[in-house]
Amino acid sequence: MNIFLSYILLGLSLAAPIGPINAAQIDRGIRHGFIHSWLIGVGAVVADGVYMLVVYIGVVQFLETAFMQTFLWFFGCFVLMYTGIETFMNAGKIQLEYTRSREPLIKSFFSGFFMSISNPLTILFWLGIYGSVLAKTAATYESSQLILYSSAIFIGLLLWDIAMASVASSFRNYLTSQLLVVISFLSSLSLIGFGIYFGFQAFNNLFG
Repeated sequence: MNIFLSYILLGLSLAAPIGPINAAQIDRGIRHGFIHSWLIGVGAVVADGVYMLVVYIGVVQFLETAFMQTFLWFFGCFVLMYTGIETFMNAGKIQLEYTRSREPLIKSFFSGFFMSISNPLTILFWLGIYGSVLAKTAATYESSQLILYSSAIFIGLLLWDIAMASVASSFRNYLTSQLLVVISFLSSLSLIGFGIYFGFQAFNNLFG
């Protein structure tokens, strides 16, 4: 049980650092409520699952090529810049009474999915940390336990997702329209900042 809990903690530690997904969850929770914020996180968790599967089947060398790394940095830059600019453009249009559920739920899911699947830092985590954890676990435990402990990581990710969505949607009930606009602007600037960083890394890979 202690080992199982440690893997849940690993999932929480992956999700907890403030990054593009958390910034998007805060913004979406304030704008549209719990479900939209939660679906951002669910999309990100599904993307994490894709990378867990990639590591599990051993497609590591392909993702370690210079071309793929540069492509992923550029793609991540595009997704984050697009999301950040869209959030920035709509920040001044927040209306407390009418913002919930205007946006299609599927858009929130795919926003989280594409932000996570295109984030090279997420890729580095799953290839590096999870890859080493997987190797150690596979050497020590049977495949059934390997699946169990991998599921524990997902539980940690989903627990953080629910917590973030709850906090973001709850804030909405206590903030004024002016403060919501300020927070939305800050969230958009955070996303754009991450996008610029990803673009910088892509140019470094390409011309460095």
